Amino acid sequence: MHRRALLQGLAAAGLPALACAQADWPARPVRLIVPFPPGGTTDVVSRLVATELSRLLGQPVLVDNKPGAGTVIGVDAAAKAPADGHTLITVANSFCVNQTLVKNLPYDAQRDLRPVALMGMSEHVLAAHPASGWHTLADLLAAARAQPGKLSYASFGKGTSAHLAGAMLEAQAGVDMIHVPYKGQAPALSDLLGGQVSMMFGNWPELRGHVRAGKLVALGMATARRSTYAPDIPTLAEQGLALESNSWNGVLTRSGTPDAVVARLHDAINQALGAPAVVQAFGEGGIASLAGSAAQFAAFLQSETAKYAQVIRKANITAES
Repeated sequence: MHRRALLQGLAAAGLPALACAQADWPARPVRLIVPFPPGGTTDVVSRLVATELSRLLGQPVLVDNKPGAGTVIGVDAAAKAPADGHTLITVANSFCVNQTLVKNLPYDAQRDLRPVALMGMSEHVLAAHPASGWHTLADLLAAARAQPGKLSYASFGKGTSAHLAGAMLEAQAGVDMIHVPYKGQAPALSDLLGGQVSMMFGNWPELRGHVRAGKLVALGMATARRSTYAPDIPTLAEQGLALESNSWNGVLTRSGTPDAVVARLHDAINQALGAPAVVQAFGEGGIASLAGSAAQFAAFLQSETAKYAQVIRKANITAES
């Protein structure tokens, strides 16, 4: 009886502290690190959600772009921040990719960071510059086979989903191309529009305006079936290449952050995703909302990490390729 009373007393004593941690947070502006340059889908989604979070939390949520090293620089900054919920990071596919691709990461993805909430997903389109003369996947593959090792494709950076999509295309189609990594989608897209690179897998929300204006040619959507957002564009699968690729994003915080803070943050993000301004922007931008539980996000990260590990090993991809 004495032991039971002691345990009950300890549990009761912990409740006010837990409630206090939740009530006092956030005590100052919250920093949301985005490990990409401004202008890409992850940055756009982060800023939309940050605006709503500022309103919901009663403190400014400030977006801090820290690109570089395939997102490792930004993720490392978040992994070394205080575990008080005042530093968050938006991660994308590269967070899972890097766990296999990058040797000697300066952080431990499972130990140092804690999943909070998924936010959105954008489908990929394989696009080319009009000067290429390509209109279909077959056109691209014919050119790649006629000029082995000559054609170049851009990506958001080493280890990003766009990089792996290009590598999967090479492996599945048996072609050899040059990978040109950039520090984010915006600079890669700029060079694609300028004709400095031949093609890229990119997020449909950012490329669709250029496709519709005739500045880029959509060779195919990297989706299992025709996209709701681009039903007139055939999939790569329809053209004989079973390749799916997309960009997703979600929020992590430092491991050790109090459960009450993470729970409040998770609820606030899901509320933000349901805000009329965010719903409208997502719909107009072709971004699918991925609201769900923190546990679902954690399971999703494990699944994505395993999927990309298989792709990397099968295609023999290295951080230098």
